[in-house]
Amino acid sequence: MNVAARALLLRLDHLRTTVAALVAARSADDPTAQDPLRGLYVSAETAARLAGADGVAPLELPSPDSEFIPAPGDRLTALARNFGLGPVDELLLVAALAPDVDRRFEPLYGYLNDDVGRRRASVALALELAGTGPYDPDARGRLHPSAPLITGGLVVLEDEDRPLPGRALRVPERVVAHLLGDDTLDGQLLAARVELLPPGGSAPDEGLAARIALAPSPVAVHLRERRAGSGADAVTAALRGAGRAVLRHHPEATDRAAARALLREARLRGSGTAIVVELPDSEPGALVRELAIPDVTVVFAGTDPYDPTWAPGAALLALEDTSAETDPLTAWTEELPSYDGDLAEAVGPYRLGAGQVRRAARGALALAGFEGVPVGLGHVQKSARQLSAPLLDRHARRVRPAVGFADLVLPEEPLAMLHELAGRARHRDRVLGEWRLRTGGGRGRGVVALFAGDSGTGKTLAAEVVAGELGLDMYVVDLSSVVDKYVGETEKNLEKIFVEADRTDSVLLFDEADAVFGKRSEVKSSHDRYANLESAYLLQRLEAFDGIAVLTTNLRANIDEAFTRRLDLVVDFPFPDVALRAALWRSCLAGVPQEEGLAAELDACAKEFELAGGAIRSAAVTAGYLAAGRGSPVTSEDVRAGARREYVKSGRLVPGTGMAWAP
Repeated sequence: MNVAARALLLRLDHLRTTVAALVAARSADDPTAQDPLRGLYVSAETAARLAGADGVAPLELPSPDSEFIPAPGDRLTALARNFGLGPVDELLLVAALAPDVDRRFEPLYGYLNDDVGRRRASVALALELAGTGPYDPDARGRLHPSAPLITGGLVVLEDEDRPLPGRALRVPERVVAHLLGDDTLDGQLLAARVELLPPGGSAPDEGLAARIALAPSPVAVHLRERRAGSGADAVTAALRGAGRAVLRHHPEATDRAAARALLREARLRGSGTAIVVELPDSEPGALVRELAIPDVTVVFAGTDPYDPTWAPGAALLALEDTSAETDPLTAWTEELPSYDGDLAEAVGPYRLGAGQVRRAARGALALAGFEGVPVGLGHVQKSARQLSAPLLDRHARRVRPAVGFADLVLPEEPLAMLHELAGRARHRDRVLGEWRLRTGGGRGRGVVALFAGDSGTGKTLAAEVVAGELGLDMYVVDLSSVVDKYVGETEKNLEKIFVEADRTDSVLLFDEADAVFGKRSEVKSSHDRYANLESAYLLQRLEAFDGIAVLTTNLRANIDEAFTRRLDLVVDFPFPDVALRAALWRSCLAGVPQEEGLAAELDACAKEFELAGGAIRSAAVTAGYLAAGRGSPVTSEDVRAGARREYVKSGRLVPGTGMAWAP
């Protein structure tokens, strides 16, 4: 038996003495004391005794021993200090939990309650055992909804339909277990996505997180994050490094019961235990009001700005997270010392906080260990991508990149600009942050490029290649789900997309971007005015954007010049010449069986048919199906048939015939 349990049993032995005295006092003047059916019914004699004048007077009972000295290891003393309990509160708590520890109290309480079926302490009984009674307003006040026993979640009043003196008292099992020496996390908190993180790690460095962790007294802080989880991770690491346990809460929605249990857990553990909460997206105010208290350090982390109406009566500090301003490469290097390659180049596209970096690095190590190979670029990218998976699926279509620069057939200039775009995405934190080349005005660290060119020249494929090179997912914005005929709705839909893209690592693709990034026009009607407002919103939003976005258009002249000024790169995709068309044919058919001498025919086909890259790929697919249907390699006639199909689809005249060709 541990010392905490032994100390609690000593308290119960002391309580049993008081109970015995009360039983003796009750039975002394109770003519039904020896009735075996006592408590199952009310006899006429009992009713007459209760109705008499003497029935309302309090019993003469020795008051509890105020000189009781707790045994070593007694947890109730620390609990009383952490929850602000007084001596009467302590006695009420012990009286209420006695049946949960020692079953011998159940029949005794049944007798004293005059009801063998009610084996918990009623309010009246608990107050009598505490040396007072339900006649004392101060004593009744110890069980008021605002009293420490109730607000702290230490005692629950049951039987709501009964008058207060007759209501039963119950102590939650977590409180009983704590007093018996059990420090297992409350099961209710496990279900509510709460982690218990013990002290550990290096001492916190200078910075905002360190100041919170080393504050001389408990603080309540709202930490606005630039990226979801980054600030919470930094503060958690600092608190643990300062020797404090952390209760990390990841609520999906506001749960007031779980919030109260979380506060109770922090107070039960004491010794500077802190709470770090990642605020839910919907209605966080109720959660803040529940948890913003003066005696426990609570950090609320979220990407939304602080709203003073959340907890108007709380002394809450509203601070800006600065952890995203630091270089996370140090954390990557510490976690992956054996990485063979340029680690800075590999992790440059990811904007993860220090805690997220450590989780991603450990995930990469686990994945490499599972495969039985040294950790490499693919492991790092996959693990980091999982941590930064956005919630854009509701607004955009996800594309997992499956192509690389080897799949692109482009002239040297646009190909070099695509490599530059990938480099900008990798090194933007260094250039814009460390080197302070970002201008003011609330501008973000986003990288935005425009891909302009005729249909089929490879704009979408190039965006996918850049995403794959960076190890990111690509999200294609579905304009049908964004553009809305009602005023202001398009901006709201776009804002949701930009917010999620800012929070996570991905490449955002606006295909046919001139639909939403078009030129502003002279205001001749209300429609023109609202269209210009939409463009103005987009101009402002691109300024503050922190992610990576690619806009594609077939008509560059339709893009407003104000948007062009805010672009980092404009890449022109030319219509392929003969040499590029031949290279595209060879690239598309590289993996299919071919008849002998087909390569020379591909050069001739490239000269004969003026097709863009997308059309050449479609023609190659047609040739493949024709060959597969025969069960033979692809022939020159299959290739020409595919090319003719593309001419027919576009309504063009087939070369050499002067008319549209039909197979």
